[in-house]
Amino acid sequence: MKILLATSYDYPHLGGLSTHMATLKIGLEARGHEVDTLSFSDVPKWKRDFIARGPSFLLNKASLGAGYVWTLKRRQAFLEEMMKRPDFPKYDIVNAQDVFATLASIQAGFPTVTTVHGYLTYEGISKGSVEEGSKHADTLMAVERDGYRKTRAVITVDTRIKNYVKKEAGIDGTAIRNFINVDDFKPDSENKAAYRAKHNVDATAPVFFVPRRLTKKNGVIYPILSFPAVLEKYPNAQLIFAGTGEAMDEMKKLIAERGIGNNVHLLGAVDHSVIKEYYALADVVLVPSVFSAGVEEATSISALEAMGSGSPLIACAVGGLKEIVNHGVDGLLVEEKSVEELSEAMIELLDHPDKGAQYAEAARKKIEDEYSHTAAAEKYESIYKASL
Repeated sequence: MKILLATSYDYPHLGGLSTHMATLKIGLEARGHEVDTLSFSDVPKWKRDFIARGPSFLLNKASLGAGYVWTLKRRQAFLEEMMKRPDFPKYDIVNAQDVFATLASIQAGFPTVTTVHGYLTYEGISKGSVEEGSKHADTLMAVERDGYRKTRAVITVDTRIKNYVKKEAGIDGTAIRNFINVDDFKPDSENKAAYRAKHNVDATAPVFFVPRRLTKKNGVIYPILSFPAVLEKYPNAQLIFAGTGEAMDEMKKLIAERGIGNNVHLLGAVDHSVIKEYYALADVVLVPSVFSAGVEEATSISALEAMGSGSPLIACAVGGLKEIVNHGVDGLLVEEKSVEELSEAMIELLDHPDKGAQYAEAARKKIEDEYSHTAAAEKYESIYKASL
């Protein structure tokens, strides 16, 4: 088949959706399909900056959420415009990665299935882009329902999102949990010292790595709040964050207030190919997601990558994380927003590295057995064929 993976967001970018697209493309191509991508990044820059993004600031000043909705609708229009061009390639199926790409593809006349990665409306509320109960939130929900009802098939990345689509739109989707390239993310401990030297990380320091977009639902403030207790016992421990987002300023403030700036590092955006090196140099990976404005973590790609890379994982017991981590067998789960539980778990894995190694070994086996990109691509392929 000739397949197009389309999104109204940027691609590639740092985040789970982009990683999902790239990994699915590899899996589908391994099965003999021709796969292309289309995204907002393919729109001319002047259109992105002056039409889609430019007016949003002023619109939001007048009414919070107006600019957010404006930007998303312009993205849809730009994708639809490109897909309707006479020279645009023909595809057997378009797998849209969000409802705005879905509607653009349908309007352009392509057979379309949709992968739902999250809760569009509630995520907008969670990050402060729209107000709960506002007309703009109602508009976003109307777009969601429209897209889910018009697409030929809905795929969700976990069962909670499947239930959400059913509740809001009355559509039965198929849950296919997120996945990783198991050939790419694999244990690499033999290069741990080299990676620490490359990235100027103390060779002897205990290192916690947080590969998370810096947004509220990802709970990124909680490792900072938990870290002083860890430093009391391990004063040279290091806490490293890779990601950007609206929580950055709050995190910097908390770090300064606690006087732990020498031990906490905010790297900002890190290329996905380099993230692998941080998994390898870390002693423990943290995925501290929280419940926020109706939004729960799906099957976290960051958690899967950590488990595939041979790093012991501590995650919060929310959303899809509860599905993929078997507490005390292949990782540790802690109560969300519990500073004390998180610090205790961090100290536990430093006190007992042999226990962490056992978790990591079990986690790698689980990833190979259940979260392979090639196995997921086969499932997607079957849905594409059934939708034609």
